[in-house]
Amino acid sequence: MTAEPAAALNLDGYTDLPPGKIATIVTYLEMRKRPTLALFRKPETWSLQRIDSDHRRYRALFRTIGEPWLWFSRAMMPDAELAAILDDPEVAAYALHDGTADVGLLELDFRHEGEVELAFLGLVPGFMGQGAGRFLMNEAVERAFARPVERFFVHTCTLDSPGALPFYIRSGFTPYRRAIEVADDPRLLGFLPLDAAPHIPVLRSPE
Repeated sequence: MTAEPAAALNLDGYTDLPPGKIATIVTYLEMRKRPTLALFRKPETWSLQRIDSDHRRYRALFRTIGEPWLWFSRAMMPDAELAAILDDPEVAAYALHDGTADVGLLELDFRHEGEVELAFLGLVPGFMGQGAGRFLMNEAVERAFARPVERFFVHTCTLDSPGALPFYIRSGFTPYRRAIEVADDPRLLGFLPLDAAPHIPVLRSPE
C-alpha cells in the first residue's frame, strides 16, 4: 500500500492535518542582557531542590505540570535519552517545593557555550497566581546571568498556558522567530491519557 504524500503547508490559508496529528505555533524568545525584574519574597516554606538525579521525581513533576497542556516532549522521551540530558553536569533541574509537595519546575540548559536555555518553567495546576512563576523566573535569570553568557533563550507554544508568552515578554524576553510544529498526538500513542488537555480534541483516523 502506497503512503499518501504529506500535505503541503499553505502559507496563505488553512492546511488540513491528518487524523492523529496535532499542530502548534511555536514562538522563540531571547534576552541579551539581565533585565530588572520585580522583587518577590518567597514564603519561608518554599525551597528549590535539585532533582537532576531523581528521574522518577522529575518525570512525575513534568507530567503533573504538562499533562493539562499536552506537553509531550519529555513524556515521550525514552528513559536513556532523558537520563543523558538530566545527568549532564551542564543541565540543572529544580523542583519548587512548598513544604508539602513539588509545585513547580525550573530547568536550565548550559550545554552551549555562551548561551543558556530556559528549557522548562511551569507550575502544577492550582498553584498559579501566588507569585511562584515570578519567583522561578527571577531565579532563572539570576542563575543564567551568573555566568558570562551572551544569550538567554526560551520557546513556548500555543499548547502552553495562554499566559506563558505574555509572561516571558514581561520578564524581558524578546520574540525573534515563529514556527509551526506538527507531531503525533501523544494521547493516541499511550504516552498521555486520552482525557488530557480536553481543550484540544482527539481526532482519530476513521475506521
